[in-house]
Amino acid sequence: MKQYNTVFSMSKTIELLGISHDVYSLSILINCFCHLHLVDFGFSVFGKMLKFGLEPTTVTFTTLINGLCMESKIDKAVEFFDDMVARGYQPNVRTFNVIVNGLCKFGKTNVAIGLLKGMADRGCEPNVVTYNSIIDALCKDVLVGEALELFSQMSNKGISPDVITYTSLIHGVCKLGQKNQALALMNEMVEQNILPDVYTFNVLIDALCKDGMVSEAQNTFNVMIQRGVEPDVVTYNSLIDGLCISDQFKEALALLKEMVGRNISPNVFTFSILIDTLCKKGLVSNAQNIIKIMIQRGVEPSVVTYNSLMDGYCLCRQIDKARKVFDLMVTNEIADIFSYNILINGYCKCKMIDDAKQIFDEMSHKGLVPNAITYHTLIKAMFQAGRPQTAKELFKDMCSHGQQPNIVTFSIMIDGLCRQGNLDEALTLLKAMEKSQLKPNFVIYSSLINGMCKVGKINDAKELFSSLFEIGLQPDVYVYNAIMKGLCQQGLMDEAYNVNNSCYNIIIQGFLKHGDLPKASELINEMVDKGFSADAATTELVVHLSRNNDLILRLLKVRNEGSAN
Repeated sequence: MKQYNTVFSMSKTIELLGISHDVYSLSILINCFCHLHLVDFGFSVFGKMLKFGLEPTTVTFTTLINGLCMESKIDKAVEFFDDMVARGYQPNVRTFNVIVNGLCKFGKTNVAIGLLKGMADRGCEPNVVTYNSIIDALCKDVLVGEALELFSQMSNKGISPDVITYTSLIHGVCKLGQKNQALALMNEMVEQNILPDVYTFNVLIDALCKDGMVSEAQNTFNVMIQRGVEPDVVTYNSLIDGLCISDQFKEALALLKEMVGRNISPNVFTFSILIDTLCKKGLVSNAQNIIKIMIQRGVEPSVVTYNSLMDGYCLCRQIDKARKVFDLMVTNEIADIFSYNILINGYCKCKMIDDAKQIFDEMSHKGLVPNAITYHTLIKAMFQAGRPQTAKELFKDMCSHGQQPNIVTFSIMIDGLCRQGNLDEALTLLKAMEKSQLKPNFVIYSSLINGMCKVGKINDAKELFSSLFEIGLQPDVYVYNAIMKGLCQQGLMDEAYNVNNSCYNIIIQGFLKHGDLPKASELINEMVDKGFSADAATTELVVHLSRNNDLILRLLKVRNEGSAN
């Protein structure tokens, strides 16, 4: 009944009446202290027990081990477990289950597996609870293969799995994106006459929704209702979120109505999902109305709710309203790094760079550390506003504050410097990037080729373009466009013609690889009309993919005959 204080009062009464405690009453007292997270008091009672010459039982030791685990003192729990064995006490399956569960919760799953393996040697056979703790931990660590091996081991030992076993496995395979295996496990549960509970269904429904399989999630929801399992707010939140992501907002609202009809109160997550969807659709006034309803129902908007609303105002370029929401969050001391990033981005999009910089400067006063997104947004905006010096200062500030520049950081910096005509600085950054083991992407190569052409270094641009093939990279359309633009600016039309021909082939190959024959046909027709020709790679793809559709092959044939004439 969890009336621990009453137990303590009765214990004092016993002592006042001159009745001696025995091992059982003191073990009960220890258990009370442990449940109140006062394990040290429990050890005091344990000391009293030894002082009175009473022999502790396995239950006494197990209770104290559980108390240590409850207070996150897992190392002391293991130490006390070893002490118990050293004193000659035999741990029972409950003792092992407590220590195994504690080890798993604190990420020491391998130690727990070692204990599991040694149980039989100590004359104690594991049960379903022992296996469940380890299987659940392995699945949370996405070590599903090992979890399935233990699952098979259970069957071999004649230990029947329960709903917790299957739910953990379903959760694990869902994390790996193996939805079919999750559904198979659900079917196996039913065949074993193990009824999935609301948590089992929730795990599967949420995974299906996150994977865009909303109709399958709705089917699972219907099965859940048919089996008499009552959905909860988590079930509805997953489905509403899935419907919103798949642009089925009306259906999401219908589900909200059904949810309320079942006397299930929407929580802050439910409202936040709907508000976020409305804001992304630009329906910020509707989102504001839902916030009002939310507050009327006694649900306090969270930082996520306000961030969504602020982002919605920024998307609609209503920056003043976004600022009001932000100021309210700051006053309520709930603004987080995302709040600052949203407003900084909003100001940058509205070209209010000084306001964005002011918000950035305020972050440090509030004890918030800017992240990579904060710096990327501001650096890019500074370059676009023609303030390269400030952009470079921000980059230095980012590095000095322990933020490691990534491929996006270098892409923004190199592109910005090249657009400003600072090619030498851009190349210096490229070398620094390569030293940090980061490989340049095509965005960087496009920026550099554009930068070289801009300052008249067309030969360097051609050399860089050629080097891409030498290192085994196939330039994308942006790289081709960059080199073509530079060649045309320099009046090198023949070379630009050859590159343009290659560009057509690259795009056509892309369509062919994705099986989009109509678009490929259309582009080949355009290429032929403009006097360009297919290369060997394009022709090979056409032959492979157009066995049942000779339209593309016919177009190429016409072109080749025309070339021959």
